[in-house]
Parts: sequence; structure tokens; C-alpha cells
Amino acid sequence: MNQLTADSQSITFRERRLPDLKLGECNPQQAVQRIIDLAADTHASDLFLLTEEGSLTVAVRLHGQLEPVAVVSKEQGRFLINYIKAEAGIDIAERRRPLEGRWIIERDEGRIDLRINIIPTLFGEDLTARLLDRKVGLKTLDNLGLSDGEFAKLSSLLTSPSGLILVTGPTGTGKTTTLYACIQHLDNGSRKINTLEDPVEYAISGIRQSQANPKLGVDFPELLRNILRQAPDVIMIGEVRDEETAHTAVRAANSGHLVLATLHAPVAAGAVQSMLALGANPFFLSSSLLGVVAQRLLRTLCLTCRTAYDVSDSPETFAEIASFLQAGQGSYIYGPRGCEECGQQGYRGRVGVFEIMTMNRQLRRMILDGSGADDIQRAAIASGMIEFRRGAMLKVAQGITSTEEVLQELPAEYLGLEF
Repeated sequence: MNQLTADSQSITFRERRLPDLKLGECNPQQAVQRIIDLAADTHASDLFLLTEEGSLTVAVRLHGQLEPVAVVSKEQGRFLINYIKAEAGIDIAERRRPLEGRWIIERDEGRIDLRINIIPTLFGEDLTARLLDRKVGLKTLDNLGLSDGEFAKLSSLLTSPSGLILVTGPTGTGKTTTLYACIQHLDNGSRKINTLEDPVEYAISGIRQSQANPKLGVDFPELLRNILRQAPDVIMIGEVRDEETAHTAVRAANSGHLVLATLHAPVAAGAVQSMLALGANPFFLSSSLLGVVAQRLLRTLCLTCRTAYDVSDSPETFAEIASFLQAGQGSYIYGPRGCEECGQQGYRGRVGVFEIMTMNRQLRRMILDGSGADDIQRAAIASGMIEFRRGAMLKVAQGITSTEEVLQELPAEYLGLEF
């Protein structure tokens, strides 16, 4: 364990995986540049400046894990936050209210878009910046981590001229990335595609993108009502978060539009309950819903240093998914080790694990009858849906991720485990 100390305050770090930024010898501009360069070069999703009682901690979120990278004095921390606020057009004198801003940075490697949020805390301001890198963030359907069967199911859903497709999962599980991949798949020049986002994360040529602005009274319901008057073929809704948006999305899907939206629900069947809880009419929901994509993100093992463990003497290990495995898969499981290539993490990048529930007559009837999420989930699995448990097992058997990562990222109830 490494110790970094500032202003008589000690913060314990995990084994150092990222370089020492040596921020103490920099002016604010140089220090911020080093921090942003590190975050961008390591493909971090978020950057944090966290004010403590006598210091400020700099951290990044790398492959879903929080990685502290430096501790500076509280005074230097204030200079760093004020510099970022100034560059993002945020009032540096305001320290008592939550603040938001945007800072676009041009680098030789490409443009970085920082979406900045600042909130007052007990010891001072905390700053969080979401890093949006077009080269890294935009993915196509075939590099999301879908299996062949899942790719075929999702592609088939997207061929429908109308209906509702929901993408669900907790915050930070790649829902927006999946929506953007779907939109790019649909953008062949023959469809008018409108999006409703908060905020617009990536500008895509040929897509009509609109951003909510609650400060001006332009919220999701207001924008969605007006987007429907723009005669779109496809509508992407960044998040169904209120009753009016849920009602309007279902109505639009029933009236000839293909609607794609994200929603917070733990599993695919849970999306039905979430929509009903938001007041969606069961009849219209059952008739318009095409399918639900539920997802999580798992870190992928570093191919340079992953360690193999022979399980060929235990053929029952992957018996449930044997029909999905190719020749040579399932004889080994792999674990992380760590090397220079992966910064001693044992992992490089992340991949999605999915549940894709496609609707059929039985599932539509269950929605109308008010069946619970557990019953709908069981019926979907019986109809051929690969649930999180088997999807994660498949990724392990293919050597893509480790059992440790699966146990860490997927709740035990989805893995059939009891503690």
C-alpha cells in the first residue's frame, strides 16, 4: 500500500497503478493539463477533485473503478477548481450552490469534451467532470460485446418500422452507448431520426439532436411533444424519467414511430414494471413494446498477462452454456495478474453483458394480466432469453473476463447465489 500525504492528512491508496503526476511542482494550468492528459490517455470516464478537511484528492474512474492519483494541499486544490471553473465559464465566486459547465479541450490526439458538475460539501467544493471522447465513446453494434444470437435479436428489433425498445440498467452501465450504436445502425439516410438528450453527449452527422434545458422550462415532456411535430421516423429518448414522458413515448410507439429509450430497471422484465409504475397504460405498453435490452459492464482481462486455470476435469462447470461455446472454449477459466501493458490492473477495457427480451404473444398477455417481473423474467428465459447469469458464464468460458469480476459487478440474486 502506498501513502500520499498533504497538510498532515494521510490518504491510503491501493497499489499504485498510475504515474505520479507531481502536481506540487506545477502551476494550476500545468497541473490541470497533467490531470486531464492522464484521464484522457487512460480512457477514464470521469475525473474527480474531492475536497477533504485539509487536502484535495484527485481521482479518476477507470474501467468502472475509482483510482486516486494524487493528493494536493487544500489551497492548491482551490486553485485547480477555480481554474477549471474559469475555463468552463462557471462563476468562480459562487461556492454555495451546485454548478454546471462545459469545457472543450483540443488535443493532438483529438477533442475532449468535459461535462463539469460542482457541488458544495462539508469541507469545500467537489468537482466531477465526465470525459466524452468521440473516438472512444462511439461504438457500433458489433463491438458492444453482444453474442451472435444477441446481435441477431437486437438487429431484428431495429428493423421494425414502429414500436418501443427499452435499454435498462443502473447508471454507468453503458445504456447511452448502446442507444448511440443503435442510432448509428439505423442512420442509413432513409430515416429522419430525432433525439432528446440531457445532455447531448456526442454529435452525430445526419441526426437531429435536441437537448433539454430545465432552466428555460424546456424539459423532456416539452421537447418530446414538439419532436413529434417534426415528423420523425425514429425517436431516441435519453431517459424515461417521468409519467408524461412514459405516456408520450408509448403513444408515439403506437402511432407509427420507432422509439428507443433508456430506463432504470435491474433486469429486462423489470422494465415493464418500471413503465407501469410511471403510469404507462398496460394495453398500449403490451402492444407497442418490441423488446428490452438490460445490461451491465464487466472489465475485460488483459490478454497479455491473464492467467489460465485448467477446468477440463470439471465438465459440469459450463454445462449450462455448452451449446453456445466454440471448440476449445470452456476448458480454462482465466484470472487477472497484472503487467505493464494494463498498468498492473489485470484488465483492459470493458464489455457488456446483456439480457435481450423480445416480445411474443405470451409475454404481451402477461403484461395485460399484470404479471410480476419474476414471472415475466422466467417466461422470457423459457422463450430463449439468455439471462445475466448464463451471459456472464459465457464471457468467463470465452476468457473475456474473470469469475471475480462477475461476482463483483453482478448481484448475487442474478447469479443464483445465496449468502
